[in-house]
Amino acid sequence: MKNQDSPTTYEYLADDPNVKVMPIMLSLIIGAFFAILNETLLNIALKTLMEEFHVTLPTVQWMATGFMLVMGVVIPASALLLQWFTTRQLFLGIMIIFTIGTTISALAVNFPMLLAGRLIQAVGTGILIPFIFNVFLLLFPPERRGKIMGMIGLVIMFAPAIGPTLSGVIVEYLGWRYLFITVIPFSLFSIAFAYKYLINVSEVTKPKIDILSLFFSTIGFGGIVYGFSAAGDSEAGFLSPNVAITIVVGIAGIILFSIRQLKLEEPVMDLRVFKYPMYTHAVFMFLIIIMAMFSSEIILPMYMQGPLGLLPATAGLVLLPGSILNGVMSPFMGHLFDKFGPKILMIPATIVLSLTMFMMSRLSMTTPLWVIVVGYLLLMLTVSAIMMPAETNGLNQLPKRLYPHGTSLMSTLQPVAGAIGVSVFISIMNARQNHFLQKASNPTDPTTIKEAMVAGVELVYFIGFVLAIVAVILAFFVYRARPADEKIIDNN
Repeated sequence: MKNQDSPTTYEYLADDPNVKVMPIMLSLIIGAFFAILNETLLNIALKTLMEEFHVTLPTVQWMATGFMLVMGVVIPASALLLQWFTTRQLFLGIMIIFTIGTTISALAVNFPMLLAGRLIQAVGTGILIPFIFNVFLLLFPPERRGKIMGMIGLVIMFAPAIGPTLSGVIVEYLGWRYLFITVIPFSLFSIAFAYKYLINVSEVTKPKIDILSLFFSTIGFGGIVYGFSAAGDSEAGFLSPNVAITIVVGIAGIILFSIRQLKLEEPVMDLRVFKYPMYTHAVFMFLIIIMAMFSSEIILPMYMQGPLGLLPATAGLVLLPGSILNGVMSPFMGHLFDKFGPKILMIPATIVLSLTMFMMSRLSMTTPLWVIVVGYLLLMLTVSAIMMPAETNGLNQLPKRLYPHGTSLMSTLQPVAGAIGVSVFISIMNARQNHFLQKASNPTDPTTIKEAMVAGVELVYFIGFVLAIVAVILAFFVYRARPADEKIIDNN
């Protein structure tokens, strides 16, 4: 089906028997899987790249920091792109950009060339996530979206979970270039499949492009993501002048961006989505879960490699079952959401999350590994039961005209909340460590240093426990959302 548009009398194209939904989904999901996989694929290879290109650790970290920074800049603009280009034009353009970036990195002869390819990849990846959410919202009616969003959750969670393990094998046996080379054929397949089967499902309205909004967005979201990421990497943390200035400029940019959006008739990102209570509810739940998940992915490996003395590979394997469970359970949780609504999922899940966070706040230098495995399994299980159902429920309440803005805002919050959560929790952990060592009789003793880190980890998870209690309270106020033009409220 190479036709550009598919005339139909159905409100949602998935209900039209003449529309081949599965090939559309397949082309989008394959593209999304390898784009998201690419986010974590290089983490294991950073040391190899340092040796290959003779660069320092702060320089090579731009492969990760730069990727997040570009995503933080382009995602807010995705709402505008979704209204300026057809579904086919935008997806094919995204995947072509991503493939070009991947090819440049695979052929890199020096570090600047490698980094340039990586940043081009980030442009495609940043636009792709809100694009896919928007397409699936337009394809499927609200009563079928839970299972579909669960499938997206499977991709979003499973791809990063296997990234480090897959990366280690590829780097060990094939070399770092194959981290990019192996992705290229799948990207080309996604492009070819989409060219044949993808149809236009969104309306092209071509709203006015407000340059000042894009400038404020770039300064604001870019400054926040970079500032908080740099705070997590810097020994001085938030006390570093560069970090503090960047964050202040970022906050100012977001404030100016928000004020301007509320004044424009055709905003780049319509903040009126917050008028819908279940969308606002979803945003708060989303922020809590993202910060809990991202910080655990950073702090638990530090705890296992420090006080417990595990090798990095072993620490990664300890977390792998939880990450895989999260992805595998997402479609099942989506099915339960479609059948029973959000409340029956969120209340038990947030309670389990609270208990898990409290359990993790009792970690010690002698905690057996099975406790960490079980704790992380429970954490990831609750993430799958809360995050995607909350996001789907919130988006369900929006009218169709706000889908691009709702998906863009949610996607923007992921790198922002991740950067903030990681840097704040690491700063809290470091502060608690330093306080512990200042009171210790022998602060240079290796055992004392390990005990100080344990004290920091305990405090971080206790704060996570407090946030989880907030999530429990919020869960009692959720209800099944209907599209805004329907006056039906179901208290499931």
